[in-house]
Amino acid sequence: MKVIFSLFIFISLVFANDATIEVIKKVDTVPSIAVEDASISYDDTFRLRFFKTLIADLNVISIFNVDRHHRVSNFNDVNVLVKNKDMAYVLRYKMFEDDNGALNVQVKLINKGEDVFVKNYRVAKQDIFMFVSHAIAYDINEFMGKPSVAWMKRKVIFARIVAPKKSEIVIADYTLAYQHTILKGGFNIFPKWANKAQNAFYYTALNPKTPTLKYVDIKNGKVENIISSDGMMICSDVSNDGKTLLLTMALDGQPDIYSFDVTTRKYKRLTRYSGIDVNGQFMGKDQIVFISSRLGYPNVFTKHLDTDEIEQMVYYGKSNVSCSAHGKYIVYVARESSNAFSQNTFNLHLISTKTDVIRRLTATGVNEFPRFSKDGDAIIFIKNYKGQSAIGVIRLNYNKNYLFPLKYGRVQSMDW
Repeated sequence: MKVIFSLFIFISLVFANDATIEVIKKVDTVPSIAVEDASISYDDTFRLRFFKTLIADLNVISIFNVDRHHRVSNFNDVNVLVKNKDMAYVLRYKMFEDDNGALNVQVKLINKGEDVFVKNYRVAKQDIFMFVSHAIAYDINEFMGKPSVAWMKRKVIFARIVAPKKSEIVIADYTLAYQHTILKGGFNIFPKWANKAQNAFYYTALNPKTPTLKYVDIKNGKVENIISSDGMMICSDVSNDGKTLLLTMALDGQPDIYSFDVTTRKYKRLTRYSGIDVNGQFMGKDQIVFISSRLGYPNVFTKHLDTDEIEQMVYYGKSNVSCSAHGKYIVYVARESSNAFSQNTFNLHLISTKTDVIRRLTATGVNEFPRFSKDGDAIIFIKNYKGQSAIGVIRLNYNKNYLFPLKYGRVQSMDW
């Protein structure tokens, strides 16, 4: 049983034309933007933290050439600062604390001397300022008429290894600026959001003798045992309506993929193979994609749920250890080196079920656990490089990658 689980740990879009074709945008093809800080409350340290977060968000939406200089102005000034006069856009904001201690942010986007976008934001607590920054970037992206980046406002849930057989489950924003440890003690891994509202999640508990899938209601803190299985028990995907889970279980000693009805608590076996089938992901209502060792090494396959038809999807690489799907696209991990004396390189690749084109998305380090955003606009993943763990974000249509390092511990798995 331990061998099976250890092996799993190891194994473990709508775009312009085709997302597998690289889109390269030169810096001079996007408008410039500068940010002016007109805050009247809070100390310099907090002001700079907010400014840096906002700069990061503006970079991630990928529609501006962002000036990184922190400059202070007056919110009601008619003109932008002299140093920003040649910028296509200037984003000016004023942070202040009201009588209730809430954080307020007034924002205006200036273009050619005119206020083209104005909005006020308010959150009850200062320590969740990063969600205000994400909302500002989201709204500006919408104002500019670009494809939605609603994923910026979603939360990430991840398991962080902090010591041998000890972990924490953490809820964070996508930049890791906000982190709330919701579960600690023992070895709890593979968290998965239970619904679109992100108010509940599943995870695998390894504290008892038998791996157990548990459900946590974040609102009331209630924890419920769902199902157990010797050797392996992992929820790898949840249907859009939250009613069906894809589980990896080893009921017969070898891991296979099962569907699990949340209402009836009944499961159905979807794959039957004497080797390893893991990491099932929904591809619409009638198909799944998964990782299997049926070629003698891990590779990516699809299966139609109403037939026994199984199709190999990847013909590049000899160790394709995890994947995620959105529409006709699949992102997967492939090992691209074989070094017995140092850490190997695992890169992310993107394919379409409609073409033979393969697009490599990363170049260095160990890149794993890719997950599409709900709208397919971006991919989030774990990157381990030179002893540091980070969350990465790939903007597929802009050919840009962004990394947000973890301060301590190592990310084991995550969901978006």
